[in-house]
Amino acid sequence: MVKFYKYHGAGNDFVIIDNRDNSFDTKNTDHIKLLCDRHFGVGSDGLILLENSDKADCFMNYYNSDGSLAEMCGNGVRCLAKFFLEQTNSNLKEISIDTRAGIKKITCNTDDSFSVNMDAPVFIHSDFPESPLILENISFNFVSMGNPHAVGFVKNISEIDLSQIGPKIENDIHFPNKINVEFVEKITDDYFKVKVWERGCGATLACGTGACAVFAILNHIGNSYVDKEIILEFPGGKLYLSKNHEGEIILRGPAVCVFSGEI
Repeated sequence: MVKFYKYHGAGNDFVIIDNRDNSFDTKNTDHIKLLCDRHFGVGSDGLILLENSDKADCFMNYYNSDGSLAEMCGNGVRCLAKFFLEQTNSNLKEISIDTRAGIKKITCNTDDSFSVNMDAPVFIHSDFPESPLILENISFNFVSMGNPHAVGFVKNISEIDLSQIGPKIENDIHFPNKINVEFVEKITDDYFKVKVWERGCGATLACGTGACAVFAILNHIGNSYVDKEIILEFPGGKLYLSKNHEGEIILRGPAVCVFSGEI
């Protein structure tokens, strides 16, 4: 029997397990796939294992729903921060979480939201071309937020069929390690609607690193949002983005415990 907890951040949901005793077999990807399976398991976009770290308060060992490793998850790291506080009965206002994309600082806000410093975006990376590409008649810009993203702006996001276009771009030959895909519709200067196709997961209700990728590209192509928070509306809820004067992106949003159980 495995004790698990179900969390979500703006609809991006996770199975979280306390693995500080290293009892969970991470080599068995079938177990990971089963936990994430929405019909035969618990159901989630990914699995997060809370583990010990000698560099930070804890380590986020994150797996996509297909059993593959992931470098970073912006919604997941907020959920893990709340899980860590609850499991340790801690009153910390700031938590450091080690990830495969480096150590992230998470601030616990008074409104029960969590803010994460997601570091500065990277626009030159071996995971994608330096210049924009037109794919499926949409112009995409590329950025890494610890994982690779393709961001495309569209006039009407409701016309995007994620199940058709998402996997085509994810698996395009230009991306040696596959890629996450965001489709963005501008509503106002500081309000955007976003749909996301996550590498290794498929369509999800929200994506934290995807939100940061959209914000990074908005700034990269001529907008400036220093000291100004913008809103990105995903199918599962809203995420809030800003950046500091060092160019680091700050992601703010909810972290909600839904239920716990044994499987």
